[in-house]
Amino acid sequence: MSKVATLLIGILGLLLMSCMKSERNVAYLLVGSYSEASEAGISLYRFNMETGSTEFVKDFSGIADPSFQAFDKNGQYVYSVSETEGEEAKVCAYIFDKKEGKLCFLNEQKTKGGAPCHIWVDSKQRLAVTANYLGGNISVFPIARDGSLGEADIFSFEGGTPGSSRQEAPHLHCIYVSPDEQYLFANDLGTDRIYKFELKEIDGKLCVLTGNPSFISLPIGEGPRHAEFHPNGKWLYLLSELSGNVAVFDYEEGDLNPIQFIEADSLHAAGSADIHVSPDGRFLYASNRLKGDGIAIFEINQEDGKLKRIGYQSTGKHPRNFIITSNGKYLLCACRDNDIIQIFTIDSTTGLLQDTKQTIQRSKPVCLKFTGL
Repeated sequence: MSKVATLLIGILGLLLMSCMKSERNVAYLLVGSYSEASEAGISLYRFNMETGSTEFVKDFSGIADPSFQAFDKNGQYVYSVSETEGEEAKVCAYIFDKKEGKLCFLNEQKTKGGAPCHIWVDSKQRLAVTANYLGGNISVFPIARDGSLGEADIFSFEGGTPGSSRQEAPHLHCIYVSPDEQYLFANDLGTDRIYKFELKEIDGKLCVLTGNPSFISLPIGEGPRHAEFHPNGKWLYLLSELSGNVAVFDYEEGDLNPIQFIEADSLHAAGSADIHVSPDGRFLYASNRLKGDGIAIFEINQEDGKLKRIGYQSTGKHPRNFIITSNGKYLLCACRDNDIIQIFTIDSTTGLLQDTKQTIQRSKPVCLKFTGL
């Protein structure tokens, strides 16, 4: 083999390695927005997790108010709520064609509960569960082998404070599971409760069973919204919309023991929204709306999981949802009322955010989800 041929092979090898590395740094970003069914409610982008650059791929219509989505574990399917009221509320299932960058509609099922605002899918793609804000219930959908949804089983709740403006009835807001997926939790803003269910396989099917105890009570007026487990699986962090507090829980085998309540919203605007832990487990972020729109930043004590507030980052208007890249380098924030998604860098040493001044223009964005190419 000549020296020229050897050199060309070497160059081609380096180019191939470079392309493979570049692909690993890029993820699909799915954006859900409030919109009419005839409008582009779901949008797809490619996001470079090393550079922070974004490339538009495609818009998708046909679903009203797709305010929250969930990928299956492998990113082959997408499940989206349609956050409408009454009998029109539903969930839509899609095949996600990664090669072509498009969603292919599979089927839809009614939630039988108004304003579904959150959805979760188990890691083996057997169940999809929605939290129905106006229905006061959760909907449990079996998932068929082809990814389509079966008819929902409904779990309904009671309670609330008659005469109150936002806690007059149950308002389910978030679905999540324990790290081992043996327990499912549902946050109820209306009754200050975290409902607990057991997940068990019976006759080859994953079933949702009422837990024992069936719920965990929070202080009156908390209004629990979103929650996330620490990467080590030992601590749960819950953000309450009405009080603006972050509750820290010790977690073990389905039991939640509160060990700290710390303020995320110092203006008491009753608009706290989303919460996430950095991939390295060192920092926690919580978004606040209505007044002083922004993200509260906390350091996590690695010994006991408790929080120390270390900063606050201003954002655009109504930062309802945000997401952190898997490498912990960027935080993307959906600012609904500015029609933008802001891109922040995360300081790996301090955990503080810096605005890159890069934005993604999107009408009323409210949900951000990543999956690999």
